[in-house]
Amino acid sequence: MRIITDGQPIEFLDGESIALALIRAGQVPNAGGTLCLAGDCGNCVATVDGVSWVRTCQTVARPAMVVQRHPNPNAPSMYLPVTSTEIAIQHRHHDVVVVGAGPAGIGAAIEQRTASDDVVSFDSDVSRCVDGVEQGEVVALYAGPMLVVRTATAMMHIHAHHVVLATGAADLLPVCEGNQLSGLLTAGAFKQTTAAGIDHGRVVVIGAPLGGCEYLGGKMLRFDGNSANRVTAVVTDQGQREADTVVINLGQSPRDVLARMATGVSVSVVGSAAEAYSLPDSPIDGFVCACSKVTVEDLRGVWDRGFNEVELIKRSSLCGTGTCQGSACMPHLRAFVSSQTTDDSLSQPFTARPASRQITMGEAAAGFWSDPWKRTPLHEEHLKLGAKMDRFGGWWRPWNYGDHIAEYWAVREAVSLGDVSTLGKLLVTGPDAIEFLERMYPTTIADIKVGRSRYVLLLNERGHLFDDGMVLRDDDQNGVPRFSLSFTSGGASNAEAWMRDWAETWGLDVRIMDRTTSLAAINVTGPLGGELLRRCGVDDVPRFLQHRHLDVAGVPCHVMRLSFTGEASWELHHPWNQSVELWTALMEAGRDLGIKPHGLQALFGLRLEKGHIIVGMDTELDTTPRRIDHDWAVKMGKPFFLGKDSLLRTAADELVANDRRKLVPLRIDGAAPMEGSPLYSADGTLLVGHVATSFSSPLLGHGIMLAMLKRSWDPHSGIPESYVIDGRVAHLSETPFYDKEGARARA
Repeated sequence: MRIITDGQPIEFLDGESIALALIRAGQVPNAGGTLCLAGDCGNCVATVDGVSWVRTCQTVARPAMVVQRHPNPNAPSMYLPVTSTEIAIQHRHHDVVVVGAGPAGIGAAIEQRTASDDVVSFDSDVSRCVDGVEQGEVVALYAGPMLVVRTATAMMHIHAHHVVLATGAADLLPVCEGNQLSGLLTAGAFKQTTAAGIDHGRVVVIGAPLGGCEYLGGKMLRFDGNSANRVTAVVTDQGQREADTVVINLGQSPRDVLARMATGVSVSVVGSAAEAYSLPDSPIDGFVCACSKVTVEDLRGVWDRGFNEVELIKRSSLCGTGTCQGSACMPHLRAFVSSQTTDDSLSQPFTARPASRQITMGEAAAGFWSDPWKRTPLHEEHLKLGAKMDRFGGWWRPWNYGDHIAEYWAVREAVSLGDVSTLGKLLVTGPDAIEFLERMYPTTIADIKVGRSRYVLLLNERGHLFDDGMVLRDDDQNGVPRFSLSFTSGGASNAEAWMRDWAETWGLDVRIMDRTTSLAAINVTGPLGGELLRRCGVDDVPRFLQHRHLDVAGVPCHVMRLSFTGEASWELHHPWNQSVELWTALMEAGRDLGIKPHGLQALFGLRLEKGHIIVGMDTELDTTPRRIDHDWAVKMGKPFFLGKDSLLRTAADELVANDRRKLVPLRIDGAAPMEGSPLYSADGTLLVGHVATSFSSPLLGHGIMLAMLKRSWDPHSGIPESYVIDGRVAHLSETPFYDKEGARARA
């Protein structure tokens, strides 16, 4: 039987690990460093069957297994498998969980069973899994306590009332010059390989004598090696010995990674894992952390820069952040700190982070499912209609239904439906609601009448635009005003927090409810939209900027007369769980009206023809209302609103004269250029801006765009009339490009 290591077949014996097979073949599992063969160090990790950072000493070899040794000193290349397998998850609950089935673990399990019948033990070593001990590698311990256990078939999340850690002790690794050579073994690794019948040639032991082996006493100074990175001699302060293999027998330290993960929870440590060990001598030279390639010189450097505590040194040098989580380097790191200070509190072990063994993303995510892109209740309906879905504003949304031009014409000449459930939706009420909204928005709020609405900008303290939407005044309840607010899809997630923060800061008595995912919304738009609503039971459809609560096809809706497309439009905000019912009824009622759904591709073109902006596409992080010609939405005569002071400062004549940033409408013959295209001066020599959004208008017969100018025009002499984009001339235009009087939106 053979494994394939770096393209070379290597024979192995049944049941032995990859690391043992490689050592038996006269090779090493990694580029070098002391091998412990107990899973405590990172010197045997490799990429196995496409998964990196696998401990080869803990992985049983299988025929045709592909092993790629990690290069040195570079980290392994990232590998993304073409296919993935779902990892099974098991949830279990027990009174007591014992980790480790050595003598201490067996004794702890016996003791715990005197008080409870629900005691379970785990050990990663299959030879110890007898008498009810389950095989499993405990890779994490969280508060609760909750254990994460990896098995051959599943990941387990085990919730316990108490956890006993009997994880034993780990052999100390050497830190000195040459400790990254191959041919170095801990005493435990030497015993393991000798028992497997592996001949190591001339063996020299340092530290403490090991029966039958040549011994060199004294303080360890260095290891000498050859051009193949193999040890050839060991040097102590008592002499030098040539060797094919050096066995390091420096003693042990607690195997305490799990114990360092969850302090303050119901966990006890027993056996050698709980014993006190003397720290080794402070290292003078060599690699302290083989995983992160941190040397003694690196530790001195961060110490001299003021990082004088174990946790700080860990973060500044990365010592202990590698695959072993400090198992190998912790004693030497603590010894170094102890040699620099008499304050013992500075050299205490740092907190370990899950996982104690590298696990795959699939194993880490077992039992969890999270789509970072939300879906509206109409998602499946869109798919049935052949929609091509895309991500926008944190949601999956239809980009088109196969023909965005046909969707465009349905809006302009008939009637169309758009899923706008993604819009942010807040309800604001309370005695101070009007005062609150007057401060939040730069336009006036108090004069909005019940049943009416107003377009608003949302500014930050710097006067920069970061969202826009609508404010709709609902019927007062017991004399208390109520407002419905809408926000962009991308801004919805911040809206509630932004509002609540300022309400609390100002100490105003308001109530804020986020209804973004409790209310769905469908936009009915097009010249035949009113007829469609009448067919669905709305006798008196709201006029432009009006809104009412009505039943549409039997579904309770907040009907809002708005227009983003430039045509007569009504947004129907309704209960999330009735969205499919409403969508189906509208589609059926409009069948003979030529109804079609429209996606974002058509919507973006429709709104651009009207010159409507999309925050985040036509704006930048420091866009002010003046830069996008939205001064009309700002009432500087108000006593106060967020961002007013900043707008006053930037409105000074000198600042305005020096500000070359402006969103301008352009037209171009032929197809519209790609969004993001560079914008050049008329002579084509100077880069002056970029195309923010663009559209090839079927109705106008040419390309239109909004472009952000950033330089090379004089505010006193006016904006240049011509530009060069993609080698073609574009001309300054006016917005709206379509229906300049707005008659169709108000029809």
